[in-house]
Amino acid sequence: MIYKKFQDLELSALGLGAMRLPTVDGNPMSEIDEAQVEEMVKYAFDNGINYFDTAYGYHDGMSEVVMGKVLQKYPRDSFYIADKFPGYDLSNMDKIEEIFEEQLNRTGLGYVDFYLFHNVCELNVEQYIDEKYGIMDYMLKQKELGRIKHIGFSAHGRIDTMKKFLEAYGDKMEFCQIQLNYLDWKLQEAKEKVELLKEYNIPVWVMEPLRGGKLVNLSEENTAKLKAIRPDETNASMGFRFIQAIDEVTVTLSGMSNMKQLEENVKTFSENKPVNEEEMAVLMEITDSMLDILPCTACRYCISHRSCKLDIPNLLFMYNELKFSNGFITQMGIGAMPEDERPTACIGCRACEQVCPQQIKISEVMSDFVDRMNQPVSW
Repeated sequence: MIYKKFQDLELSALGLGAMRLPTVDGNPMSEIDEAQVEEMVKYAFDNGINYFDTAYGYHDGMSEVVMGKVLQKYPRDSFYIADKFPGYDLSNMDKIEEIFEEQLNRTGLGYVDFYLFHNVCELNVEQYIDEKYGIMDYMLKQKELGRIKHIGFSAHGRIDTMKKFLEAYGDKMEFCQIQLNYLDWKLQEAKEKVELLKEYNIPVWVMEPLRGGKLVNLSEENTAKLKAIRPDETNASMGFRFIQAIDEVTVTLSGMSNMKQLEENVKTFSENKPVNEEEMAVLMEITDSMLDILPCTACRYCISHRSCKLDIPNLLFMYNELKFSNGFITQMGIGAMPEDERPTACIGCRACEQVCPQQIKISEVMSDFVDRMNQPVSW
């Protein structure tokens, strides 16, 4: 197992994420299969993994319970557990003490090694940094008491949202967890997010390294491109080799659902074999082939000619994400907007289209945006 230095700790470069634990019948909404989890955790320990990640909402709260129950069988100083405050639900903002105490009770582990503001995004950033809720103050107090060892945050939001959060709390953040893979290097501005965090000297934790399996299940053509440069690697391992090329990354989390995935990932992280520049170029070529995105350059000509209040470049960015994802992130972003700034507010006047250098049919995009938003979120 590769290890990375974090302050005075040695963390396994691969962390076991507990969002997609095995269930009794394979249905994600079913009861967690504790026997399989226990077997996987033992294998993880035996092969050097010492970082485990859970959260308040994973498996309807049972992830914390099961992971705590299994990890209690190991010496407390032999592993690190990460947990998160569920601020993605705004009704939780004034319940930090209540929820944290519940989390400690669920896991039964005594303290949390890494505690995060969960999913900082457009929907909740203002509330997260609002001092009236006392969230940061409470976390700092628990750190003084030794019940939280390290404070960080996870973020799915736009880079401007991350900047706002960091302007408020950047000096207190010890790590940040972002969605990072070779697809989101472009799609979600992950490259720019890594550079932003570097400015604050905040190390990067990675979530969704394989984009929920999308980078495993590539087309035959793209799989062949990977085999041409590294015949002995799998699609999955190449996704991890991309991440190994990013020096700022400390821990890469993988939500492994079965022993086969765990064994394969442990094998990958038994050695450091980052992609080189030529291989990186191939990955970016694959990325471009997968991204059917609108060519908006954010020149903002449309803004000066609009007949509405829409932030069109921002909405086009969100539309590109929506086309490629299950809709969860976009739904949250749109939900945080006033009614007159959502895609539904487009009046179809086409004034913005007349000055678009990329000739994007913005009114048609907004109509399709609304239709896609009305589809149920898939998981």
